[in-house]
Amino acid sequence: MIFRFIRDIASAVGLFYAANAMLATRISFMNELANLCDTLGADIADVRFGLGSDRRIGPHFLFPGCGYGGSCFPKDVKALARTAADAGQSLLVVEAVEAVNALQRTVLVRKAVSHFGEDLTGLRVALWGLAFKANTDDMREAPSRYTIAELVRRGASVVAHDPVALPTAKRLDLAGVTFSDEMYAALDGCDALMICTDWNDYRSPSLARIKQSLRGDVIFDGRNLLQPEDVAAAGMTYYGIGRGR
Repeated sequence: MIFRFIRDIASAVGLFYAANAMLATRISFMNELANLCDTLGADIADVRFGLGSDRRIGPHFLFPGCGYGGSCFPKDVKALARTAADAGQSLLVVEAVEAVNALQRTVLVRKAVSHFGEDLTGLRVALWGLAFKANTDDMREAPSRYTIAELVRRGASVVAHDPVALPTAKRLDLAGVTFSDEMYAALDGCDALMICTDWNDYRSPSLARIKQSLRGDVIFDGRNLLQPEDVAAAGMTYYGIGRGR
């Protein structure tokens, strides 16, 4: 509806790119704050609630995670930066958004390295969530793809599950990955669980079943779907995004 008030094509295109770049900026800003919270021992959940309660800011797109993906945000952020460059200008904030997201897509691997060490050879990781977001099979620029690639590069193997995107993932011929049609079966014999997509299936899992199925006892939650205290009570180690040490 907002486009009906735009009177020229250049302004309409600018608005389209700017809207998606603004949302991507909010996500990357929260990811940077979350990483700082991990360093300081703060909890990004409290920070997010406070920010969202401010009527000048609002609660939307303030959820930190392991990066954004899909067909729109990555493309439109790049397009806006390129449009500015072609016009002889630099959009420093937009360029920073892209840089932050590129780094955030492998944040779970960095947490795994911190926990297990630099050499992940022989590590077997269960990965829940392949689509870039829930309720789609779209894996374009999905954080899961970057997570998998970096895990495999470091010597790990991956067993992946997704409620919808498995057929898409299989067509991509991802190296070092096997697929499981059942989320708990993906855990068998794995040293760790990583969560990359905010599917409802993963929001309230049986922690006892996870504990029983995993060979290891650590969860890397890239979407902050679980509560750290619940995971700890189940006898496992929890790493979220900005949930403190």
